[in-house]
Amino acid sequence: MKIIAFGGSNSQHSINKKLAAYAANQFENGEVEVLDLNDFAMPLFSVDLEKEIGQEPKALAFLKKISEAAILVVSLAENNGNYSAAFKNVFDWASRIEKDVFQHKPMLLLSTSPGPRGGATVSEIARNAFPRYGGDIKASFSLPSFNTNFDVEKGEISNEELKTNLLNLIHSNF
Repeated sequence: MKIIAFGGSNSQHSINKKLAAYAANQFENGEVEVLDLNDFAMPLFSVDLEKEIGQEPKALAFLKKISEAAILVVSLAENNGNYSAAFKNVFDWASRIEKDVFQHKPMLLLSTSPGPRGGATVSEIARNAFPRYGGDIKASFSLPSFNTNFDVEKGEISNEELKTNLLNLIHSNF
């Protein structure tokens, strides 16, 4: 079972990419591929640029990766209460090619941040928007206070209650 995971950030030290990779590896019998949004960096989307250059090849590559997944694990970074510009740009280019960007793949939607709300605002936006773009969100989880609740050295959630909550969501929804 192929699991495609990514963090909705272009930071080289993305805490959301770390959370997505951890969560994806908690699925039984999963073959995990973690995408890096930097591999899909494109010019800033505009209809004028789209008219000039057509479909952006990296957006096509992103959609191909989504098509290979049995399950998507997406952890969104929150920038000023919304998606990061890097994720939004990939999403904008991809949605012009295929409205159902997430291709009705079962999705675990995650978010985290250094703060106590754990990216809850962007997670709420995505829970409302993604189904209109082929997102089949089976479960969602926000990890608050990443630096307190995630052990970067071990690559795992260190708070036992939060770890158990995430594992229960995975095992009961997928």
